[in-house]
Amino acid sequence: MAARRAILVAAAAALLAGAAPEADLARGAEILAPFKERLQAALRAGLARGPAEAIEACRSEAPEIAASLSREGVRVGRTSHRLRNPANAPPAWAAPLLEEFVADPAARAPRVVRLGDARRGYVEPILMQPLCVTCHGDAVPEAVAAKLAELYPEDRAVGFAVGELRGLFWAEFPAAAGGDPR
Repeated sequence: MAARRAILVAAAAALLAGAAPEADLARGAEILAPFKERLQAALRAGLARGPAEAIEACRSEAPEIAASLSREGVRVGRTSHRLRNPANAPPAWAAPLLEEFVADPAARAPRVVRLGDARRGYVEPILMQPLCVTCHGDAVPEAVAAKLAELYPEDRAVGFAVGELRGLFWAEFPAAAGGDPR
């Protein structure tokens, strides 16, 4: 376990050594903003109709929102260290950052990393909000738990408390022309 952690930390450090300037941090946050806003709106609308509708919003609308915003060399998504949907596994470049966010709560600031000469990756933490506890908390109602078990038999995305790390939002995007050559 210690060896695995050392490898992950070394990989994250190598990625971070090429971290882009503040402009790329701002660009990453700007790219993710519509994804986060639309996802939260879909979840709120679903919850207003009941937990089953919120589950459906997460299950079908979230990937559609991500796909609609993933264009012109940009990709967005969300991931977690305790997945509900295996399709939300982290991109390879984000996995060591996710491990670091899990291991070190003080290291949970948004980050940008180089993904080769012409691309950047951006991550920011997803912290549990009161809105999320119905489906991700430690006291999930029986009907919700049954629906989740039906849709996601290997669900690991429960047992979270408000304020805990739930996962990461991530974005990949082309480096800005004339950007940091590091």
